[in-house]
Amino acid sequence: MAKRVAKKKILKNSKTNRKSKYKFIITNKRKGICKIQLNRPDQYNAMNVEMAQEIGEVLTKTETDRSIVAIILCGNERAFCAGADLGRMGSKPSERFDMYRARFNIAPNRQLYRILCYYTKPVISAVEGYCLGGGFEIAMWGDIIIAGEKAQFGLPEVRHSLIPGGGGTQNLPRLIGPALAKEMIWTGRRLSAKEAKEYRIVNHVVASGQAVKKANNLIQEIAQNGPLGVMMSKQAINRGLDQSRFNGFLNEGDLAHMLTFSEDRAEGLQAFAERRKAKFKGQ
Repeated sequence: MAKRVAKKKILKNSKTNRKSKYKFIITNKRKGICKIQLNRPDQYNAMNVEMAQEIGEVLTKTETDRSIVAIILCGNERAFCAGADLGRMGSKPSERFDMYRARFNIAPNRQLYRILCYYTKPVISAVEGYCLGGGFEIAMWGDIIIAGEKAQFGLPEVRHSLIPGGGGTQNLPRLIGPALAKEMIWTGRRLSAKEAKEYRIVNHVVASGQAVKKANNLIQEIAQNGPLGVMMSKQAINRGLDQSRFNGFLNEGDLAHMLTFSEDRAEGLQAFAERRKAKFKGQ
């Protein structure tokens, strides 16, 4: 009898392992939301190469999946992500220039930042606990950050004679201005969730453990609207940040014009005229 029970457990575990495609993240798709949970709890969800590859793979697949409205990135109650796995950093002197050549096109973490930069659907980071270094940079590559009240944000790289290398020196000044960004980076100081909201890094601060729930509720609001309108407005805003106001205005006009040829635009106007809820198809 004991042998049968043990055999059943082994079979159950083997089935579970076969179903679990990813080693360092947990994914869940429900009601138009794809939740990507970083899953290295013993290392405070520190980012390694494999985790970056897995997140990038999920984002690439969901980009063209019309059933997915938005992405939630999250960790656990202790940490969203404590940064890069410093224990795996470093290289032999003979490899350093090869790493320099590969840093944009081959390194998985750089590929992940690029995927997030060009991702067309809303990405909401639901942050609990530590959100430091590369973890903070990943959150900033998304569109909206929601924080539990005990969350902490920081870029401590200078303490290790490094600098933020995942977009921190570019994204943080765009959020809070260059002077505050320099102070935060040069001191390595951490911000509380309340301070991060005051700095306009965080959109909403909620009770601990409620960040994912708030993100879900926000996405349900977004999902009521036309997905193409959401996509094009994201493109207009993101591109405009790197353009003059006039060029951004021209780009906005081009994107708005493209939508006039969509079925969703015709459906939206017809639904308005008929005083009913629009049924968008994303085309």
